[in-house]
Amino acid sequence: MHKVFISHHHDNDQWYKERLVEYGEKYSIFLDRSVDTGDIPDGWTDQQIRREIRDRYLRDSTVTIVLVGTETRRRKHIDWEIHSSMYDGSVNRRSGIVVINLPGISDYFNAAHGEEEKRLLYPDIKSWTTINERAEYERRYPYMPDRILDNLLKSDVTISVAPWNRINGTTLEFLIEAAFRNRADCGYDLSRSMRRANS
Repeated sequence: MHKVFISHHHDNDQWYKERLVEYGEKYSIFLDRSVDTGDIPDGWTDQQIRREIRDRYLRDSTVTIVLVGTETRRRKHIDWEIHSSMYDGSVNRRSGIVVINLPGISDYFNAAHGEEEKRLLYPDIKSWTTINERAEYERRYPYMPDRILDNLLKSDVTISVAPWNRINGTTLEFLIEAAFRNRADCGYDLSRSMRRANS
């Protein structure tokens, strides 16, 4: 089983995180290595929080799932988690990334892992379009974190984006396995400065 970190906005999207963990346990898909409410003391500085997430939680995971809700792109801790997941350091190795758009966010998707993903998650879709422009990604994914958008544009990065209504035990297992398998080959773009504040 893979060790998975779930990056999400705790106040708004905790219910979805808990459903994913239930899938992981019920179908023996993954072990949850994400931060829970109360795991990090309220009085810690940003640097202490960033170091704790990177060195304790992300260090022990190989795939990061980013749950995208209405406030996700505005949260500094989520940006730090994504950055740390993409960074290939001596302690914290690069992770595969899966993005799940929560209900009401976007029904668009990006099958980065090819024909098998298309058949499994989208058997009803017969026509596919390739997107090469940031403006089109921004139109389709108005709540997507900028760091994810930066990397959706790269040909050597595989990040699947799936809507919540396509997630079940089988599809979740496939997405995690595919992200794990391709993580070492991803040439993530880390040029964007890390977010310094929530907006």
